[in-house]
Amino acid sequence: MTDLSARAAASATVEPRGESLARHTTLRVGGPARRFVPAVTTDAVIDAVSECDGRGEPVLLLSGGSNLLVGDDGFDGTVVHVATRGVHLDSGSACAGVSLRVAAGEPWDDLVVHAVEHGYVGIEALSGIPGSTGATPVQNVGAYGQEVAETIATVRTWDRQERRIRTMAAADCEFGYRTSRFKQERFRGGPRFVVLEVTFQFRLGDLGAPVRYADLAAALGVEPGGRAPLPAVRDAVLGLRRRKGMVLDDTDPDTWSAGSFFTNPVLRPEQAAALPAGAPRWPMPDGGVKTSAAWLIEHAGFTRGHGLPGPASLSTKHTLALTNRGSARAADLVALAREVRDGVRAAFGVTLEPEPVVVGCTI
Repeated sequence: MTDLSARAAASATVEPRGESLARHTTLRVGGPARRFVPAVTTDAVIDAVSECDGRGEPVLLLSGGSNLLVGDDGFDGTVVHVATRGVHLDSGSACAGVSLRVAAGEPWDDLVVHAVEHGYVGIEALSGIPGSTGATPVQNVGAYGQEVAETIATVRTWDRQERRIRTMAAADCEFGYRTSRFKQERFRGGPRFVVLEVTFQFRLGDLGAPVRYADLAAALGVEPGGRAPLPAVRDAVLGLRRRKGMVLDDTDPDTWSAGSFFTNPVLRPEQAAALPAGAPRWPMPDGGVKTSAAWLIEHAGFTRGHGLPGPASLSTKHTLALTNRGSARAADLVALAREVRDGVRAAFGVTLEPEPVVVGCTI
């Protein structure tokens, strides 16, 4: 892999009016974009967003499309498709570890493969997650006991409000459970900050980070807190994700989803205490208590495959995934999401929040 400048073309081009966004999302739904701009350089991303802001035109940032539900009417504005590429080694040593600067449009799992192959420790448990690298700090993507916040050093952004490039240290990103400053701060109905590059700081080694997730530890044959070779961790995670339908597969409708559709709720202690005795409870650093959205869904009466034969249903492998069985429209997925959300609220008094970005429709 080479530096960003050697990997990208010089400018953006504009595709014809009416580009279907269903082609660009893992849910395979979404109406047309009024204007669709592929941006293959960082400058092109900034220019496209700035031009829209200057005209007062709505703008939607899109890259891997794995965490996005677009309504059937599409998006009445400009979609900027972030297609930048590049992984650049800024520094590295056996003692200090490795600093890796990654373009926002770089596919996330390609970066995980690169890290595992080169002995970079800290994201191996995030294998198999679809989408782009630039999206990971926005959601503070996490799985199997790891979060990207643990390895992010800086995030380079375009600040739409101040109209300048800003590089933020991890401490300034306000990372939390599936959230960050990039998700929370808004500008004209969209994100204030456009992620351009992410710099990671990795330790070097043959063994992955200590395994925190019980199911992953069991799959690896180690005790929680133990360690295993990086390739073994990746293989075990991919195996676990495939069994849940969480690795994209063109032949498997269970993977035609946005991954986990609802976030695990973080409740006040008194709310958590009111749940049934068997409900999972994990204390959080802020004093809240996290519980399992999947447990709530299942115990509210929604089983795997609920909604079959479709056109939309819960995955037959995991109740957290809402899937397109091949002919679903966004309206079908919205109706299913509302049914599940309302059922959980009626059963437990907990309102589930969608994890994907929802555009042009309301859940």
